[in-house]
Amino acid sequence: MNTVKVSFVINGKKREVEIRPNISLLELLRDHLNLTGTKRGCEVGECGACTILLNGRPVNSCLVLAPQINGKTIETIEGLGTESSLHPLQKAFVDKGAVQCGFCTPGMLMSLKALYDGRAAVNRDDIKEAISGNLCRCTGYQQIEEAVESVFTKGSNEP
Repeated sequence: MNTVKVSFVINGKKREVEIRPNISLLELLRDHLNLTGTKRGCEVGECGACTILLNGRPVNSCLVLAPQINGKTIETIEGLGTESSLHPLQKAFVDKGAVQCGFCTPGMLMSLKALYDGRAAVNRDDIKEAISGNLCRCTGYQQIEEAVESVFTKGSNEP
């Protein structure tokens, strides 16, 4: 099969890869770039486990063909924070017990980062809407919502 050259910025680093044109962005991330924080869930866009930011907007990476990211900017969970310097959302998830099995967490955090960026305040409805495409079978969502609210209550997100 023919290949295509794709150039993009991922987690702040410019990359260029040569790939088959029929692979998904999820496959590119996990199997070619070894960025396995983005989870492979349903692979039909229903669960949100594979959510990443594409030009700052949350998308299900299983539904995007990898060549579609040419010239675009991608952010994955690996670019959100580090072990020694967690993003405020990551810290709040830990502090409020919003991480249980952890499978949905990367996708949840990426959806919530899109909400977080540039916002000085959110309400519970904003949070529910932001994570409406992300399924969690462990928390019942309450801890997740409380975690996000705590970030904005502390003033951690002042633009």
